[in-house]
Amino acid sequence: IDRNAVKLNDKFSHLLIQLILSPAAERLRYILGEDDDMPNPTLFTEMDTLQQDGDELEWKESARWVKFEEKVEDGGERWSKPHVSTLSLHSLFELRTCLQTGTVVLDLEGYSLPQIVDEIIERQIDEGMLSPDLREKISFVLLRKHRHQTKKPIHRSLADMGKASGGGARHAHSRSMNDIADTLSTDQLRNKFMKKIPRDAEASNVLVGEVDFLDKPFVAFVRLAQATTLGGLTEVPVPTRFLFILLGPTGKAKSYNQIGRAIATLMVDDLFSDVAYKARDREDLIAGIDEFLDEVIVLPPGEWDPKIRIEPPKKVPTADKRKSVYSLNELGQPNGTAGGSGGHAEDEEMPVAHELGEELAHTGRFCGGLFLDIKRKLPWFPSDFYEGFHIQSISAVLFIYLGCITNAITFGGLLGDATDNYQGVMESFLGTALSGTVFCMFSGQPLIILSSTGPILIFEKLLFEFSKNNGIDYMELRLWIGIHSCIQCFLLVATDASYIIKYMTRFTEEGFSSLISFIFISDAIKKMVSHTQYYPINTDFKPDYVTLGCQSVSALMSTPYGIVMPNMAKLNITDLDWSQLSKKECVKYGGSLVGNTCKYVPDLALMSFILFFGTYSMTVSLKKFKFSRYFPTKLRKLISDFSIFMAIMTFVGLDRLIGLKTPKLIVPTEFKPTRPDRGWIVLPFGKNPWWVYLASFVPALLVTILIFMDQQISAVIVNRKENKLRKGCGYHLDLFWVGVLMAVCSFLGLPWYVAATVISIAHIDSLKMESESSAPGEQPQFLGVREQRLTGILVFVLTGVSIFLAPILQFIPMPVLYGVFLYMGVASLSGIQFWERIKLYMMPSKYQPDFPFLRHVPLRRVHLFTLVQIICLTVLWVLKSTVLAILFPVMILGLLVVRKMLDMVFSQHDLAWIDDILPGKDKKDKKKKGDKDDTKKKDKKKGRADDSKDKVRNVKIYCHQLADLEQKKPC
Repeated sequence: IDRNAVKLNDKFSHLLIQLILSPAAERLRYILGEDDDMPNPTLFTEMDTLQQDGDELEWKESARWVKFEEKVEDGGERWSKPHVSTLSLHSLFELRTCLQTGTVVLDLEGYSLPQIVDEIIERQIDEGMLSPDLREKISFVLLRKHRHQTKKPIHRSLADMGKASGGGARHAHSRSMNDIADTLSTDQLRNKFMKKIPRDAEASNVLVGEVDFLDKPFVAFVRLAQATTLGGLTEVPVPTRFLFILLGPTGKAKSYNQIGRAIATLMVDDLFSDVAYKARDREDLIAGIDEFLDEVIVLPPGEWDPKIRIEPPKKVPTADKRKSVYSLNELGQPNGTAGGSGGHAEDEEMPVAHELGEELAHTGRFCGGLFLDIKRKLPWFPSDFYEGFHIQSISAVLFIYLGCITNAITFGGLLGDATDNYQGVMESFLGTALSGTVFCMFSGQPLIILSSTGPILIFEKLLFEFSKNNGIDYMELRLWIGIHSCIQCFLLVATDASYIIKYMTRFTEEGFSSLISFIFISDAIKKMVSHTQYYPINTDFKPDYVTLGCQSVSALMSTPYGIVMPNMAKLNITDLDWSQLSKKECVKYGGSLVGNTCKYVPDLALMSFILFFGTYSMTVSLKKFKFSRYFPTKLRKLISDFSIFMAIMTFVGLDRLIGLKTPKLIVPTEFKPTRPDRGWIVLPFGKNPWWVYLASFVPALLVTILIFMDQQISAVIVNRKENKLRKGCGYHLDLFWVGVLMAVCSFLGLPWYVAATVISIAHIDSLKMESESSAPGEQPQFLGVREQRLTGILVFVLTGVSIFLAPILQFIPMPVLYGVFLYMGVASLSGIQFWERIKLYMMPSKYQPDFPFLRHVPLRRVHLFTLVQIICLTVLWVLKSTVLAILFPVMILGLLVVRKMLDMVFSQHDLAWIDDILPGKDKKDKKKKGDKDDTKKKDKKKGRADDSKDKVRNVKIYCHQLADLEQKKPC
């Protein structure tokens, strides 16, 4: 085409597409390209086959579809497991022929089944497809009673048997008592299968059978103008929209059954059901079948057994991509890909550039980001409370509460040792309750749980040692550091500094979250190993040796080694050497053991490990119980939600039952500072020189960087798109309240708090929602997270009142809580691509999962990228274990530098699949595009030529996409 001679306008673009598309595809493009605000209802399809019960005919339900096929087993007493429908290619071609030659009635005004049947028969007679003398016979057969699988077999009464044998014709000309019911039955209304069907669903009924009075098939496809309940036609009380009828001569029952299964499977296909709803004539339906045939994959019969039922997949691919090909809105708009070409046949989505949306837009105004966060979160504030009233919230509160108090006690104890009890367990409890409650009440992302972290502990330890060695008051110095850090946080909020985290890709997020998870796991195991050292197991101990270690506590009625013999007169014991008697011999001769060590059994460490691993194992097992096959769905989900609470209560009960003195949870019982010589308020002046107030700005800068990086990386992980959060986030608002709480805690002498990654992830997991109503065989769909503020507030309020719950909490063994810690650490690793890539090192290629990135990136490149992450994680772990842990925020910034350097090693295509594209790339592209637009404005003539080039390029790309789908030659 000569660009200078022909204008390539939109009309010509449409003409090009018409030349490329097949007639059927072009027809579908106009059918499915129409924009509809209301999506089509879900179709429930039921297939009934004609059966003969004695001398009577009846329609018996043989199969049903919502998403997958369920058929009545040969015994006729139960449904089969849901499975993917496997169709013969021949049945699809026969179905196409049936629709070409049969009657197609669209938008029929029908109010009852007899009226619809009469209308179909009348049309067939008018078109010369049916002899008028067969009218009554066809009507009689189609109006027979329907026996659904929910009903027990109906046995005919003696009166019916006599009536049948009294010479009455089988095909009577009048309506009989065996006609289909006009109203819904009790069995239909009480059918529990309705729970599996969406409320707005409509029915598609398929009737197939063979009769002896036809010499050619009777075929009809009907779409009603309005969905109508047709009495006893359908198993469930769902209004019928579509009706497919196939009656044929005897001898081809198997063929008719396969054709019925073919149309039933088509009706539950997302794309064909849209065609069925929008079809204007017979050719539209045939075009829909042609599109279905284009997508069909044939399995050779010699290499696959057709009798095998294919299990439903865990994730069903949507038909959106198939529909988008035929959408008018997609014309000339190629799909943008990150380093890849269009026209992908795979089901997985092409990765896009790393974007956090407008929530982190750099406004350029003073506190612009903060005001946007407040504006975004304010409308959701009421729902943040009433949406928390759900039974799932109770399990989340119990789970996170136990994790928080365990962390508070552990951190408080370590902080007390590091600061000579200036801050201890009481301060840790009070600070956790105060900071957490305020943050969950007013923050931008209330799902984040605040807690103390390891780097803060190291900073506090170094600060205390510095103050002690230089004669500076520690609490006053700490107060001024907190004030300076609060001011610095305000400056970061005012200048929209949180915008920097747009450069934190999956590489940084996964490295940080993996490090925190490994810390949780290692700390839990270290604490359990310390119990072995405190309560050593004596492997040489034997019960018979206990007499050798007992001591006499009283001279009265006692013998050497503490053996008391009240019945000495009855036995001849003059020749006995009591020092050589074993425990069994002592009991045999009527003695007893006296002494504190006589009943000693050194098994506390073993019992602690049983509680530790038992709590973890039971939690994991009960968490997976919702995927079990036992008990109803609601009960399984309830057990899964309360898995952690049930595991804790089980092993607390086991500990109480056995009665061993395992280490228990120790909670402060009095509301007073840990150190007697300090109060609850820290005064800012009077104990340090004036220059300390200004010099504290320098360490405060390090604390600010630490708080900023720790808080915002955790927030990015919580706000991942995989969590499907709908209320948005508030990075600037979160940092604002963290700064405020730092100043408040500094004045009260309480620890500083920041987002806890692992506990926040556990909070998210405990509030995940799944679809309650799902089709048979369909996996529950993840709907999102129950976003609210109530669970976080209750957790921290309970933490504050834990002082008054000490009589109850003292029964909880610490190994049980360490088991909860272990579960948190392991559970937070699930779903991390970095962890999945690490496991690939130990898997042969043939056993590796079918991850999307393995389809597009060479395995050696994947291993190289993973190796870089492992090295970075190892460096972070080694530095964390030293005094250099105070430089932890600088290490995180170093990860950003390493990620930037990877652009020189890996292609953008590879990074798009195993990581994210840095937003700087997009900025350059947008800048180039903007410069090109400015050039167009300067030269209108050249602009028109450039516009023509764009349209040609768009059409070419669209042509190539269609060529791949239509299996034609490229443009």
